Amino acid sequence: MMKVLLCLACLAAPAMAQDTQQGKAAMLRGLDKVSGRTTDLLVPVGDAVRYGRLEVRVGECRYPSSDPSSDAFAQMTITDLRQNTTVFAGWMIASSPALSALDDARYDVWVMSCQS
Repeated sequence: MMKVLLCLACLAAPAMAQDTQQGKAAMLRGLDKVSGRTTDLLVPVGDAVRYGRLEVRVGECRYPSSDPSSDAFAQMTITDLRQNTTVFAGWMIASSPALSALDDARYDVWVMSCQS
């Protein structure tokens, strides 16, 4: 009975929201799985860069206000220009790139940090 009450108390506690700041650009890293080469991509928020056959567009980049060097997360849209299809649209988190990842046979792209 005590365990149930303790669990209910934990669930009832309000979630702590983390204060974030918006970066002006996102530092991304791309991996060409065929050549094994990595490339760092600095993408200003609202802009796009071409990486191989992909176009990577960053809509937003945020990081914790209390620790700018820690976990960044970015909203991105990645388009395959050859097939004219969106292959990724959503948020990527620097500390957990596999949580929401690009699924492409040749390329990987993930967030490294936000730049102010």
